[in-house]
Amino acid sequence: MGEKVYRATADQRRQAADVLDDLITVLALGGVKLPSVEVDWEHGRRTGCYLIGLGCARPSALLRVVDLLRKGLRYERLTYDG
Repeated sequence: MGEKVYRATADQRRQAADVLDDLITVLALGGVKLPSVEVDWEHGRRTGCYLIGLGCARPSALLRVVDLLRKGLRYERLTYDG
């Protein structure tokens, strides 16, 4: 990757790394560990668009993720003032 592109995508790389850390932390607080979640750095180097790959996970882990999302949505609906 050229230096100019490298500098231009610094914010995207930082954002991808930060959101990955946040995702892993929140899932851990909910008792979930996705074994192969990661930033697709190669895709980002080629396109400038950094993707988060959730990878493969056991159905039981994904059921827990779905449960957490449902609870979060329910809470949001109950507390949203709009």
